[in-house]
Amino acid sequence: MSQPPKTEATALATELRRAPLLAALSPAQLERLLQRASQVRLAAGQMLFHQDEPAERFYFVRSGQMRLFRLSSEGGEKIIELINSGQTFAEALLFMGTGRYPVCAAALTDAELVSIDAPDFAAMLRESPETCFALLGDLSRRLHAMIAEIDSLTLLSAQGRVARWLLRNSRPEQPELRLGVSKAVLASRLSIQPETWSRVTRRLIDKEVIAVAGDLITIRHRAALQRLADELPDPF
Repeated sequence: MSQPPKTEATALATELRRAPLLAALSPAQLERLLQRASQVRLAAGQMLFHQDEPAERFYFVRSGQMRLFRLSSEGGEKIIELINSGQTFAEALLFMGTGRYPVCAAALTDAELVSIDAPDFAAMLRESPETCFALLGDLSRRLHAMIAEIDSLTLLSAQGRVARWLLRNSRPEQPELRLGVSKAVLASRLSIQPETWSRVTRRLIDKEVIAVAGDLITIRHRAALQRLADELPDPF
C-alpha cells in the first residue's frame, strides 16, 4: 500500500502497540510490519473471509467490532468470538499449518482493520524469541478464556451464562453497561436462544438484580448476580 503520512503512521504504530501480540515489536519490526500492511474498511454485515478460505493475513481492529463464527452443515451460525477495537484476530493461523481460516469473519459494525502479512510476521518470530514469547503469551490467555467459556457453556444454566456475561462485561465501580450488539448475537455467543435471553433478563429485572432501559443495563445487586453466576444446575 502507499505509505501514510508520517504523523498518521506514528499514530497507527501507537494503536498497534495496544495489542499484546504487537506490543513487543521493536521499532524496526513495527516499521517492517507497516510496510507490508494494508488498511481495510468494512460496512456493518460485510464479510471479511469465510472458513476454509486460503489464509495469508491476520488482522488488527482499529475501530468497530468483528464477529468470528462457524457454519454448521445445515447452515446454522455459531458465534465463536467478538473482536473489539485494539484486538487482533486470525493470528492462530501462524501455527496451524493448514493455511486456511478455521472460522468466518464479518463486520458487526462499520469497521476499520489493519491487514497484516502473516508469512512475513512468522519470519520475524523466527528472528526474535522475545516477539515469539509475547505471541505465545497472548494465545495462552485467549486459550484460557476459551476453556473458561467451555466450562460455562457446559456447566451453567442459561441464567448462569447470562449472569456471568453481565459480570464479565461490567465493573463494580461502574455498574452500567451498554449492549453493543443485538440480543440475537449475544444469544448465539452464549449458546442460548434470543427468547431465552429475554426471559432470563426479565427474571433478573423482576428480582431487582438488574434494571434495563433500552440497550443500557444497570447491575443493581452484584452479589446476587455473582451467586447466580456460580450456581450449577441440579443434575437430577
